[in-house]
Amino acid sequence: MLLQPGRPVRRPLGSSRRSRDAARLCSALLGGRSVHSVITASPLHLSVLRSLHLRLRVQMAGVALRCSARWCSVEGRSRLLRFSSVPSLKFHITASPMMGATVEQFEQAKNKLSTLKEDPGNEAKLKIYALFKQATQGPCNTPKPGMLDFVNKVKWDAWKSLGAMTQDEARQQYCDLIGSLVAAEGGSSAQVAAQPAGSGPTYQTLLVTTEDDITTIKLNRPAKKNAITTEMYNEIIAALEQAAKDDSVITVFTGAGDFYCSGNDLTNFTKIPEGGVQQMANQGGELLRKYIKAYIDFPKPLVAVVNGPAVGVSVTVLGLFDLVYATERASFHTPFSQLGQSAEGCSSYTFPKIMGTVKASEMLLFNKKLTAVQACELGLVTEVFPDSSFQSEVWTRLKAYAKLPRNSLALSKQLIRSTEKERLHAVNDAEVECLVERWQSDECFNAVMSFFQAKAKL
Repeated sequence: MLLQPGRPVRRPLGSSRRSRDAARLCSALLGGRSVHSVITASPLHLSVLRSLHLRLRVQMAGVALRCSARWCSVEGRSRLLRFSSVPSLKFHITASPMMGATVEQFEQAKNKLSTLKEDPGNEAKLKIYALFKQATQGPCNTPKPGMLDFVNKVKWDAWKSLGAMTQDEARQQYCDLIGSLVAAEGGSSAQVAAQPAGSGPTYQTLLVTTEDDITTIKLNRPAKKNAITTEMYNEIIAALEQAAKDDSVITVFTGAGDFYCSGNDLTNFTKIPEGGVQQMANQGGELLRKYIKAYIDFPKPLVAVVNGPAVGVSVTVLGLFDLVYATERASFHTPFSQLGQSAEGCSSYTFPKIMGTVKASEMLLFNKKLTAVQACELGLVTEVFPDSSFQSEVWTRLKAYAKLPRNSLALSKQLIRSTEKERLHAVNDAEVECLVERWQSDECFNAVMSFFQAKAKL
């Protein structure tokens, strides 16, 4: 059974067999290995619909499937469905390089997609489809399909959700997403991710680029909401050391995908070395100390481009940044006491200084989550932008800043920060010492185990 757009065949309604066929039609989009591949039909699970945020009741789904009037032609008795709408799209290619990703890298990303060995998941596949459409055709400009046309409605919703995102940004995000999926399977994302010309260190969990006098460090685990592993901690330290020495004027942190960063990957706490929990806590403490020190000592202007929700250590270090720009979708959450832990990133000093003691306590002690607007009002965020124009507005501004005299910016930052640098190192040491104790406590262990148990029930 081949999906042939524009050639629907109507059949009578009411048959239970035809209802099952309608389910298989939906699964052609949602159940396959890749949006570019031939797949075997399987029933559509309602859990998939929920994961795609289609708030349909079970009864409505059953009626809709029975009433669906769009059918595809049957070729023999084959039950293979071919999803061919994405490959048939035509590229609108220009000769100029895009922000971060070139046309060649975009083509390589498209080719790399077919090499994936594992199913990236339904959300990832819809995101790939939507970014591809946005990158090649621009914002969604087609009529919304009827509510009974499940396949096209799911595709349309995914594309429409990108809003006014520019084609350049869509191409970049497409490359980032494919690169992360390839890297997750043990391959190299270097061919599809934007990389600086010439030699330099390579990273497994980051995308590091230098362009227009801006070094960009992009957290690149979108499938895990950019949660920070031990490997990523070490790579961020190395990337900051590299950026401090290169010829760039400013350094920018951002995240791949919809999240800025979801904080620590809690699987870090499940990897107990031979020396036991005490050794794990001591090693983690030294790594964290070195990680925060890299921010305190960084000599150039440091900018956070917060493209989505931020959690934990990704929030606490923002007090060490010189500018923090956030999309209106962003949120800021530090659930330390909820996990039996305590503050880090010098936030026990910077947050009260920035927003006042009572507001800082609300975040650091009582797990208060802030919206982007609230964070801006409290001084943690410099400015909030509409999500539809976030990337274009922010990067236009950053490119202008990067044209300012390099040494003047660096020296001015030193004057602003030098008076409290010694204090920040002392705060970092005290916070790490407290956390090492917390990580060895039964209270922390029980809280983390409760988190995993709750997650397993979802």
